[in-house]
Amino acid sequence: MGLLEGCEMRWQGQRQSGNVEDRRGTGYGRPVAAGGCGFLLLGLLALFLFGDPSLLLQQATAPEMAPIPQTVPPAEPGMPDTARDFVATVLADTEETWGRIFAERGSRYVPPTLVLFEQATRSACGLGSSAMGPFYCSVDQKVYIDLSFYDDLARRFGAPGDFAQAYVLAHEIGHHVQNLIGVMDQVNRLGARIGEAERNALSVRQELQADCFAGIWGHHAAKYRDMLEPGDVEEGLRAAAAIGDDRIQRQTQGYVVPESWTHGSSEQRLYWFRRGLESGNIDSCDTFQQLEP
Repeated sequence: MGLLEGCEMRWQGQRQSGNVEDRRGTGYGRPVAAGGCGFLLLGLLALFLFGDPSLLLQQATAPEMAPIPQTVPPAEPGMPDTARDFVATVLADTEETWGRIFAERGSRYVPPTLVLFEQATRSACGLGSSAMGPFYCSVDQKVYIDLSFYDDLARRFGAPGDFAQAYVLAHEIGHHVQNLIGVMDQVNRLGARIGEAERNALSVRQELQADCFAGIWGHHAAKYRDMLEPGDVEEGLRAAAAIGDDRIQRQTQGYVVPESWTHGSSEQRLYWFRRGLESGNIDSCDTFQQLEP
């Protein structure tokens, strides 16, 4: 999986979260022909722009599911499962971070469940597939990830290293935080009343805030738990830059269409991730008041 490529975080021996649902090797299902090419296109687009596809999933018609044998089962009992241990440790650390922040604000953080799957799985938002990349479903408050995405992150997007991988998970947890504090509900209500261009711009603000929240986790992981090694921050910044809408559009179609962006430019994603990293303060992540770096 390339987990140990690049600089290594100090994560071994840390607490692992119990909020992990491992569906790997269960034959949970794959999409069959009933889904058609429209759903495949939805998945391919989401592969390049991972984030919170809850609305897209709810609007899509999920294809029927057929059980299949999985080709890469989880580790045998007693055997090390480094990939699972890593994401479970990062998840636990996000719980520490957001638990502390919510407590300081007089509320309680309710952690999400992390679902590990292969190829395809059901969610309360519809069918999720590996081609979509990691996503958060606000309906069941679960984060879904096929760990093979980390290979794509390194090879396709040029962002190897465990902190880059942790950033991906922390971004999805950022969507969960948005759900808990009511941001996601407000965005969904407003998005239903405006046109496509305005809805895309609203999505950009939501995604950039999730990047900033991911940076807040990195700040706390370094300050309170000394998890980061030299070079880790660079890995995260490289990952944020790799998945900017402008860079992806240039790679896939050769030109940039800013009004079609849903996640923000590389510059914007870098700016907001770095802002969260440097401040560690949720109040510094109001992308709905300030968008441009």
